[in-house]
Amino acid sequence: MKMKKSLVALCLSAGLLASVPATSFAAINIVPQDTSAAPSIPASALQQLRWTPVDQNKAHTSNVAAEGQPLQAGDISGPVVAYSVPANIGELTLSLTSKVDKESVFAPNVLVLDQNLAPAAYFPASFFSYAEPGVMADNRLEGTMKLTPALGQQKLYLLVFTTHKDLQQKTQMVDPAKAYAKGNGNAIPDIPDPVATHGTTGTLELKVKTSSGSSILVGPLFGSSGPAPVTVGNTAAMATTYAAPAPMPATTAPAPAPVAKSEPVLNDTESYFNHAIKQAVDKGEIDKALKLLNEAERLGSTSARKTFISSVKGKG
Repeated sequence: MKMKKSLVALCLSAGLLASVPATSFAAINIVPQDTSAAPSIPASALQQLRWTPVDQNKAHTSNVAAEGQPLQAGDISGPVVAYSVPANIGELTLSLTSKVDKESVFAPNVLVLDQNLAPAAYFPASFFSYAEPGVMADNRLEGTMKLTPALGQQKLYLLVFTTHKDLQQKTQMVDPAKAYAKGNGNAIPDIPDPVATHGTTGTLELKVKTSSGSSILVGPLFGSSGPAPVTVGNTAAMATTYAAPAPMPATTAPAPAPVAKSEPVLNDTESYFNHAIKQAVDKGEIDKALKLLNEAERLGSTSARKTFISSVKGKG
């Protein structure tokens, strides 16, 4: 299975760089989190799920058979496990482990949703790689997801499931005796390695920690009311967007009130922000430029976005 991936995120608004030629950033490693491969799940079905809260720095263990919930959507097979995690504590590192039990394992897929239950990132089963047994751990599948909640987000939601396609796959493991011999520098015994079949039940462990470094943005940029981006890159990126569903009544994930439109900004104020955005981009202070862009548009600017795009293109 694929090794863990290192993902880098930059907070750009939806469609922000749609007009930037692909060759402008040819040297940049861009890995967008495309949710189009994820099962399409009606918002009403998501709102009916019970979302189990997982606190920071605490590991939560879930028995899929006991805690799983039915959800008929797309290629999803068997019960799903639904988590909510705090989104107001900074960047998050989420570690998910699926333990092998009697040569059977739950191959997890994770769909990340923002506080409006809109899809933001998708981690298929191939993202979760096999890990050999050790002194403190058994055979398992595991993966680490780094997410940056946009400002204003209070909760993020993780939907964990397996698919009919995953059930047709198997995971080649390493016999514990081989792993023990290898770890102790002994001769590795010539014995066959076991194979784990993929099933609809298993044991999951989720750990939530604050982090720093590369991550994926989740939720509307700086509390904007438009479609939220999921953009992954280092100094510039191409935006991947989705059409966020209209807010619906929900007991588990109430949607925030829409942001009111501002009146057109004064010319002097608009000039001030455009100049500040150009200066920030020239100095490589992209985060500062984005904050200035957000504030300018909040005040009603109609040219700040064009200024930002042209400044970034000039740096490409």
